[in-house]
Amino acid sequence: MQLGELLLVALQSVRANLFRSMLTMLGIIIGVASVITMLAVGAGARGAVDKQIEALGAGLLSIRPGQVFQMGVAKASEKLDIDDVTALLTDGATVAAAVPERSGMEQIKFMNQNRNLRVVGTTANFAVVQDYSIDAGRMFDAADDVAKRAVVVLGAKVPPMFDETAESIVGKTIYIRGLAFRVEGVFREKGTTGFRNVDEQAWVPLNTGRYRLFGTTALDLISVKPMRGVGMQQAIVDIERIMRREHQIRPGQNNDFSIQDPRQFLDFQQTAANIFAYLLASIASVSLVVGGIGIMNIMLVTVTERTREIGIRKALGATRFSILVQFLIEAMIICLLGGAIGVLLGLGVSRLLTAVAGWQATVSLTAIAMAFGFSAGVGLFFGLWPARKAARMDPIAALRYE
Repeated sequence: MQLGELLLVALQSVRANLFRSMLTMLGIIIGVASVITMLAVGAGARGAVDKQIEALGAGLLSIRPGQVFQMGVAKASEKLDIDDVTALLTDGATVAAAVPERSGMEQIKFMNQNRNLRVVGTTANFAVVQDYSIDAGRMFDAADDVAKRAVVVLGAKVPPMFDETAESIVGKTIYIRGLAFRVEGVFREKGTTGFRNVDEQAWVPLNTGRYRLFGTTALDLISVKPMRGVGMQQAIVDIERIMRREHQIRPGQNNDFSIQDPRQFLDFQQTAANIFAYLLASIASVSLVVGGIGIMNIMLVTVTERTREIGIRKALGATRFSILVQFLIEAMIICLLGGAIGVLLGLGVSRLLTAVAGWQATVSLTAIAMAFGFSAGVGLFFGLWPARKAARMDPIAALRYE
């Protein structure tokens, strides 16, 4: 019997028992849909982490104040100051740029609306080093910093909070802690960094922030960009040497500051997201195995029901191989149809999660091919035993079967 005829006979058999075939497919449908959904959620999580890494800026290190411990008890945090920034720029053999920051939560008022937002005092090179771009207006400059001018640049999501656009709010006055600030510019959307949404912040010149808002000259962060071609570990060693010298830390004493690569935390987060996604996908694939067992049971029942048909086919000259292929094709058709429906269901559930729950679910062709291929493998594996049983039947005993 030709392959086309075998395929036609298998399709007729599935159609003759359509309701039973649909129930048999159910395990495959649920399994494939679950695998695709879980892989889509995992891919979305990885994409979100990639965006967070991009938002952090390329190759930046963060220096933060540390704590001094005496008798196992933490005392007040040690402070960073502008002299540390000067030393890094002057003596750092690996340092291309250093951006100081001082920030705090402040009340921002515009017209009759109030919002509590994080206000960051920093230098004019912040946008270049951190890879921010201006959407409207301009970034404040070094002259604004030296003169302690009351100017501010807003994050992309701040103007909509006050029912304004980026273009319309530039040049207007907002009030930070009761002080009038002129809006000089608005950054383009940057996205969350994994720690906070930077688009919901405001930036002022460093000296303006330190002397007119925060009332302190201390810094709470220095972002350092190593020179091109310099490894992160080499830059950390160089920075640590300079900072220990500036803080007069003797050999053997602990640092009163910390140097961090923020991307490490996101790398851990991405690894955890990958493990979680594949774990969920593995659990979901159990449904495929269960569905395969169901297919094997139904195919065994089908072989028993069609024993006389098998005997007649063998009596007419059908070979063992053609009988084997016929029942394997039937099992494969059930699995592939179930896989196709499962793919469509998985796509629908993924879009529903994105639209309703706000999850980032990204369906890839690889995930579809993996789930579809696995369903075909299930049909082949679990259909083999019933097909072999049918192929090995004695034609005389099959013809006598009642």
